[in-house]
Amino acid sequence: MSSQLEIFARALSRLLGWIYTFCWSASFYPQPIDNFRRKATTGLAIDFPTINVLGFVCYTVYTSAFLYSPVIRSQYAARHPQSEEPTVRFNDFAFALHAVVLSFLVYTQFWPSIWGFKVSRFQRVSWPILGLFWGSFVAVAVVIFIVLAKSPDNGYEPLSWAWIDVIYALSYVKLVITVVKYVPQAWVNYKRKSTRGWSIVQILLDLTGGVLSLVQLIIDSAFQDDWSGVTGNPIKFLLSNVTIFFDLIFVIQHYVLYRNAEDKDKTSPDVYSPLLRAETNA
Repeated sequence: MSSQLEIFARALSRLLGWIYTFCWSASFYPQPIDNFRRKATTGLAIDFPTINVLGFVCYTVYTSAFLYSPVIRSQYAARHPQSEEPTVRFNDFAFALHAVVLSFLVYTQFWPSIWGFKVSRFQRVSWPILGLFWGSFVAVAVVIFIVLAKSPDNGYEPLSWAWIDVIYALSYVKLVITVVKYVPQAWVNYKRKSTRGWSIVQILLDLTGGVLSLVQLIIDSAFQDDWSGVTGNPIKFLLSNVTIFFDLIFVIQHYVLYRNAEDKDKTSPDVYSPLLRAETNA
């Protein structure tokens, strides 16, 4: 009976993994398609795709290390002897790599020389996002320096400062970026009192993926009877919760707070706030 339950749990985990991977991957398409349809990026904060590229590069390195690096996998097993195997799955890596490509595509849509889209004069990367961008490189470099300075064997001793800590540093960079990247867009929506230009379809797909990712992680940890699967994979647990939190904010903005603005927006462009009119005339 336990064997059948084990087979079912593993199959369900894989199924949920690929479903949420599909949802999260599909969520990257509505925004660039909407930009292409409108021939404009107005309404979309440039901070979002800018920092998103770096975040998913970090996540790609993180997932690939836990999947394919013998050093990182052995260090994980040494630190988590009960679970031994990381809860990172191939679908996590596939999603991350796909996200890098699509995030960069959206970022390039802010380059009129490439796409010829209308870009507002207000759409400049903010200083806080630039600070986060370059500060992330500094933070990871500091961790590498600590590993090389504190480790007795240049980062290979798992119970001391080790290379796995550098990978964890990349995961926390991704986590911080995920927390911060949504804030400029939520603020832009608030200032404009509208979500026009910000695809709600991508948010609904993103929300579905976040919920399923969280469920998969819980199933994997429960199946192993070791909740260090959560603490050993903090980025996946926290990313899911942060994603769900901000997606709910955008859902409320779109369907509750600025619902009437969206309805009017379809019939008259003159109802835009002063900021949006300035964007449209830029």
